[in-house]
Amino acid sequence: MAIRKLSLDDFLEEEHYALIGIHCVIEDYRLAFLINRALDITLKRRKDDITNPSLNTNYALFEWFDCKQLTTYHLVANTCKVQYTNLEQQSNSLFGEDTSGATNFYLLPEYKKVNFLLKIETEFQNKEKIILNNILKIPQVATAYTIDVDTLKSKDNLIFN
Repeated sequence: MAIRKLSLDDFLEEEHYALIGIHCVIEDYRLAFLINRALDITLKRRKDDITNPSLNTNYALFEWFDCKQLTTYHLVANTCKVQYTNLEQQSNSLFGEDTSGATNFYLLPEYKKVNFLLKIETEFQNKEKIILNNILKIPQVATAYTIDVDTLKSKDNLIFN
Protein backbone atom coordinates (compact mmCIF):
# COMPACT_ATOMS: atom_id res chain seq x y z
CA MET A 1 0.00 0.00 0.00
CA ALA A 2 1.37 3.41 -0.96
CA ILE A 3 1.81 6.06 1.71
CA ARG A 4 0.70 9.57 0.85
CA LYS A 5 2.09 12.57 2.63
CA LEU A 6 0.18 15.84 2.67
CA SER A 7 1.83 19.13 3.35
CA LEU A 8 0.14 22.33 4.49
CA ASP A 9 2.10 24.18 1.83
CA ASP A 10 -0.09 22.48 -0.77
CA PHE A 11 -3.19 24.15 0.65
CA LEU A 12 -1.96 27.53 1.80
CA GLU A 13 -1.07 30.25 -0.65
CA GLU A 14 1.50 32.80 0.34
CA GLU A 15 0.35 36.36 0.22
CA HIS A 16 2.21 38.42 -2.37
CA TYR A 17 3.00 41.97 -1.34
CA ALA A 18 5.62 44.66 -1.68
CA LEU A 19 7.23 46.25 1.36
CA ILE A 20 8.80 49.70 1.45
CA GLY A 21 10.92 50.90 4.36
CA ILE A 22 10.67 54.64 5.05
CA HIS A 23 13.17 56.70 7.04
CA CYS A 24 11.74 59.94 8.44
CA VAL A 25 11.33 61.59 11.84
CA ILE A 26 7.84 63.08 11.52
CA GLU A 27 4.74 61.81 13.31
CA ASP A 28 2.77 58.91 11.86
CA TYR A 29 -0.37 60.93 11.07
CA ARG A 30 1.70 63.56 9.25
CA LEU A 31 3.44 60.93 7.13
CA ALA A 32 0.07 59.33 6.30
CA PHE A 33 -1.19 62.74 5.15
CA LEU A 34 1.89 63.31 2.96
CA ILE A 35 1.66 59.82 1.44
CA ASN A 36 -2.04 60.41 0.75
CA ARG A 37 -1.16 63.54 -1.19
CA ALA A 38 1.79 61.99 -3.03
CA LEU A 39 0.05 58.77 -4.07
CA ASP A 40 -3.51 60.13 -4.33
CA ILE A 41 -4.85 57.57 -1.85
CA THR A 42 -6.80 57.82 1.42
CA LEU A 43 -4.94 56.15 4.27
CA LYS A 44 -6.98 56.19 7.48
CA ARG A 45 -5.98 55.15 10.97
CA ARG A 46 -7.52 51.89 12.09
CA LYS A 47 -9.36 51.82 15.39
CA ASP A 48 -7.30 48.89 16.57
CA ASP A 49 -3.53 49.21 16.37
CA ILE A 50 -1.09 46.33 16.31
CA THR A 51 -0.53 45.38 19.92
CA ASN A 52 1.59 42.90 21.81
CA PRO A 53 0.25 42.64 25.38
CA SER A 54 3.24 40.71 26.69
CA LEU A 55 5.64 43.51 25.70
CA ASN A 56 3.09 46.32 26.21
CA THR A 57 3.72 47.62 22.69
CA ASN A 58 1.37 49.48 20.39
CA TYR A 59 2.18 50.18 16.71
CA ALA A 60 0.09 52.74 14.79
CA LEU A 61 -1.59 51.30 11.69
CA PHE A 62 -3.13 53.15 8.74
CA GLU A 63 -4.83 51.34 5.86
CA TRP A 64 -6.75 51.89 2.63
CA PHE A 65 -8.26 49.55 0.06
CA ASP A 66 -8.39 50.70 -3.57
CA CYS A 67 -11.48 49.08 -5.11
CA LYS A 68 -10.56 50.02 -8.67
CA GLN A 69 -7.10 48.48 -8.69
CA LEU A 70 -7.74 45.85 -5.98
CA THR A 71 -4.80 47.10 -3.93
CA THR A 72 -4.53 47.34 -0.16
CA TYR A 73 -2.11 49.80 1.46
CA HIS A 74 -0.91 49.48 5.06
CA LEU A 75 1.29 52.10 6.71
CA VAL A 76 2.64 50.94 10.06
CA ALA A 77 5.17 52.35 12.51
CA ASN A 78 8.20 50.11 12.95
CA THR A 79 9.22 51.46 16.36
CA CYS A 80 7.44 51.60 19.69
CA LYS A 81 8.98 53.31 22.69
CA VAL A 82 7.78 51.96 26.04
CA GLN A 83 8.34 54.07 29.17
CA TYR A 84 8.89 52.32 32.47
CA THR A 85 9.40 53.45 36.06
CA ASN A 86 10.48 51.37 39.01
CA LEU A 87 10.33 52.57 42.58
CA GLU A 88 12.63 50.51 44.75
CA GLN A 89 12.77 51.05 48.51
CA GLN A 90 16.25 50.63 49.90
CA SER A 91 16.40 49.15 53.40
CA ASN A 92 19.23 51.44 54.45
CA SER A 93 17.94 54.59 52.73
CA LEU A 94 15.36 57.11 53.83
CA PHE A 95 14.21 57.73 50.26
CA GLY A 96 13.40 55.18 47.59
CA GLU A 97 15.44 55.04 44.42
CA ASP A 98 13.42 56.03 41.37
CA THR A 99 14.71 54.39 38.21
CA SER A 100 12.94 55.24 34.99
CA GLY A 101 13.72 54.93 31.33
CA ALA A 102 12.50 53.84 27.95
CA THR A 103 12.94 50.77 25.79
CA ASN A 104 12.50 50.61 22.03
CA PHE A 105 10.73 47.66 20.44
CA TYR A 106 10.58 46.99 16.70
CA LEU A 107 7.95 45.36 14.51
CA LEU A 108 10.76 44.16 12.20
CA PRO A 109 13.87 43.79 14.36
CA GLU A 110 16.02 43.17 11.26
CA TYR A 111 15.39 46.77 10.16
CA LYS A 112 15.86 48.83 13.33
CA LYS A 113 16.75 52.00 11.40
CA VAL A 114 13.44 52.00 9.47
CA ASN A 115 10.81 54.27 11.05
CA PHE A 116 7.76 53.25 8.97
CA LEU A 117 6.75 50.37 6.71
CA LEU A 118 4.40 50.62 3.74
CA LYS A 119 2.92 47.24 2.81
CA ILE A 120 1.28 47.10 -0.63
CA GLU A 121 -0.82 44.06 -1.45
CA THR A 122 -1.39 44.06 -5.20
CA GLU A 123 -1.27 41.84 -8.26
CA PHE A 124 0.81 44.33 -10.28
CA GLN A 125 4.56 43.99 -9.76
CA ASN A 126 5.75 47.14 -11.52
CA LYS A 127 3.54 49.42 -9.42
CA GLU A 128 5.93 49.47 -6.46
CA LYS A 129 8.60 51.39 -8.41
CA ILE A 130 6.15 54.17 -9.19
CA ILE A 131 5.03 54.30 -5.56
CA LEU A 132 8.63 54.36 -4.32
CA ASN A 133 9.55 57.22 -6.65
CA ASN A 134 6.56 59.25 -5.44
CA ILE A 135 7.46 58.62 -1.78
CA LEU A 136 11.04 59.74 -2.41
CA LYS A 137 9.69 63.07 -3.74
CA ILE A 138 8.25 63.90 -0.28
CA PRO A 139 10.67 66.44 1.27
CA GLN A 140 10.26 65.12 4.85
CA VAL A 141 11.29 61.58 3.86
CA ALA A 142 15.05 61.06 4.25
CA THR A 143 15.10 57.85 2.22
CA ALA A 144 12.88 54.94 1.23
CA TYR A 145 13.63 51.59 -0.36
CA THR A 146 12.04 48.24 -1.07
CA ILE A 147 12.60 45.41 1.40
CA ASP A 148 12.96 41.85 0.18
CA VAL A 149 10.12 40.00 1.89
CA ASP A 150 11.59 36.55 1.26
CA THR A 151 14.60 37.24 3.52
CA LEU A 152 12.58 38.49 6.51
CA LYS A 153 12.71 36.37 9.65
CA SER A 154 9.77 38.12 11.31
CA LYS A 155 7.34 38.32 8.39
CA ASP A 156 4.54 37.02 10.65
CA ASN A 157 4.49 40.47 12.27
CA LEU A 158 3.22 41.87 8.97
CA ILE A 159 -0.12 40.01 9.14
CA PHE A 160 -2.64 42.75 9.95
CA ASN A 161 -5.99 40.96 9.61
